[in-house]
Order: sequence, then C-alpha cells, then structure tokens
Amino acid sequence: MAGPAAAAPPPPALAAPAFAPTRFSVEVVGSGPDVILIPGLTASKEVWRGTLAAVPGYRYHLIQVAGFAGAPARGNREGPIVAPLAEEIARYIEANRLRRPAVVGHSMGGTLALMLAARHPRLVGKAMVVDMLPQPAALLGTSAENIRGFADLLESVSGTAFGQSLIDSAVRMFGNAAPANAKSDRDVVARAAHELALTDLTPELPHIRAPLTIVYASPAASLAATADGVYRRAYADDPAAALVRIDGSGHMIMADQPGRFAEELRRFLSSSPGT
Repeated sequence: MAGPAAAAPPPPALAAPAFAPTRFSVEVVGSGPDVILIPGLTASKEVWRGTLAAVPGYRYHLIQVAGFAGAPARGNREGPIVAPLAEEIARYIEANRLRRPAVVGHSMGGTLALMLAARHPRLVGKAMVVDMLPQPAALLGTSAENIRGFADLLESVSGTAFGQSLIDSAVRMFGNAAPANAKSDRDVVARAAHELALTDLTPELPHIRAPLTIVYASPAASLAATADGVYRRAYADDPAAALVRIDGSGHMIMADQPGRFAEELRRFLSSSPGT
C-alpha cells in the first residue's frame, strides 16, 4: 500500500508590485547621487533639461506632474493636488530605496520640496527651493487668508472662458512659459493654484532637519534689498537656511540666468547632506 502523498510545496511568494505613481511620471537620467527635480505650476519637466547638461554627475529624477504641460491628469483628475502629490513623491522615494536624495523644486515644486523636507525629514538629504515662499500668496503681496476669496472664485469658474483668463493671468504673474500653460488641464491648474494660494508652511519650517537652500530672483538692482527682506523674513523660522539671490532674473531663474543657477545648484549638490 502506497504511503500518503507528499504535501504539495507551497506556491512561490509573489513579489510586491512595483510602485506606479498616478499623480506624476518620472524620467530618470544620468548616474550618481540621486536628485529629484520638480517643476512649477503648469510647467514641463523640460524646464530642467539645460540644467542636466550643465551639472552632470548625478542621477536625476525628473518629475512631470499629471495634468501639466500636456500630461494626462490621471490621479490629479479630482480633489486636492499639492499635498497628495508630496505624499506620492515620498512614497516614490521609499519604494525605489533612494538614499536621502537631494530635492530641488521651482515655484510650486519648491512648495513640494518644503513639504517633503518638513513632513518626511528622514527621506530628504537636502532641499533647494527656487523662487518660492513658505506662503505662496506672499509672492503676490498678500496672505493666504486675504486671497481666499479670489482663490475660491478661480476654482469655481475654471471651466468658463472667464475662469481660463484668470488662470492665464495668474500663471503669467509667475513667469511660466505660455506653451506649457496652454497644454495644461485647466481644472487641474485651478485646483493646484487654489491649494497653493491657501497654503502656509511657515509653521512647519522648524520641522525641517535637512540643509535648506533658497534661491530667489531679483529682476532689477533697485529691487534687491526688497527681495532680500521678503525672503529673510519668510524663512526666519529656519535660521540655518541659506538664502541666495540671483540678480537680473525673473521667476524662471533656470531660463533667465542658467549659468548662475547651474553654479548655485552645483554648489548645493556638492555640499554635505543633513544627518
């Protein structure tokens, strides 16, 4: 009589599915220490292309926000944009086992860099914010509370011709490229702008442990002292933050002063990360 059949071996464990972000896509370029590059409102990842060539020696992760510059809206099709986007970038860092990368963000990307550094301090090695304040409304000379009415209006009429003209005007105030704006999903842009307008990360600055560099523009010599004062006061709650002014530039510093920006980025990336 035959003995009992041997128990069948357990099925092989299935590997966990790779993390696939829905709020952004990523292009990875180069090799070396990891650097995450995040563009601003409506902008394409292509705003960083010249920077990659000027500052080689790193593995760059170019973030393309879903709904901006012709990219499908996907996970940004409804609801909040900015804070959930920061959380998904944090998950991307963890899922890909990036070892405390440098995070560089321009404009809205700077807001995301601050959120990551403040809310996920163990994930970020150092952060650079390009031409953005902890309270974005302050760039327009107002506050999150005072701009609430306009922000609510902008979001509520985004689907109308009037709303589109308001969005275009708001984006132009920040100097973003018109072609990228024209290709962006207007509803996604309106919701992101609404969220930015009502954001104030000033109370979160003390939570940042990574070295923080703020690069900001001054379009004219007569405005330099004013710009210095605005940024010094805005980042006073992180007294260790390095403030770097680039003269002769508008909001798009990477395009207006590419040589100076590359110089500052090179200096920032070669500095020691936080502990």
